[in-house]
Amino acid sequence: MKRILRLGLFSGLLVAAITSCTPLRVTRTSIAQVTDLSGRWNDTDSRLVAEKMLEEITNAPWLAKFQQTHLKKLQGLLSEENEMEQALVYSERKPVLIVGTILNKSHEHIEADTFIKDLERALIKEGEIRIVANSMFREKLRGERAGQADFVSPETQKRLGRELGADYMLFGAINTIIDTEGNNKVVFYQVNLELADLETNELVWIGGKKIKKYKGRGKKIKNKYQGKVPTV
Repeated sequence: MKRILRLGLFSGLLVAAITSCTPLRVTRTSIAQVTDLSGRWNDTDSRLVAEKMLEEITNAPWLAKFQQTHLKKLQGLLSEENEMEQALVYSERKPVLIVGTILNKSHEHIEADTFIKDLERALIKEGEIRIVANSMFREKLRGERAGQADFVSPETQKRLGRELGADYMLFGAINTIIDTEGNNKVVFYQVNLELADLETNELVWIGGKKIKKYKGRGKKIKNKYQGKVPTV
């Protein structure tokens, strides 16, 4: 019995020694490549959410409605000679959006900022919607402008009271549902985003993205969920 214990201990130490001597290898891969190591939320999920939200938010009726409303205002201003300057401003008017709180109600630590920044970047590139800084960065910008009033030459000072007011606020939540059986697990992620008119509190758009993942060992889980689990 003691001999068996010694052999087991020796084998364990030998495996540990070999593993510790194995050099760590790092391989660079394409950011577009789907890599699921742990089965948890990852960069691919973040990218898919951002792409889906961009598609939905730019094709929803609220954007066309906003453009039509301001076109009527522009036409009204053009009919008055003393309102030409204001009409010029309206001619370049695009909806202004600010990102509010994205709550993580899931069981994982998920950085919502990742897909939000992807979404903001895509919206700015799209050019139909303007994005303003959130409350945290807005305070930093205001502090910088206040400092310029005391220390910067008048020619290059940035004036107070010239901020771009937001028309809409984007907010939402990330939720998960977990189903387990033995060592097998299915995780269902649902990201819901809502867009509200800041003046009227009206919800003008609700979008969502669902992702389902299953992880386990052996053929059991593969056969059980074959053809039933959509790819992300």
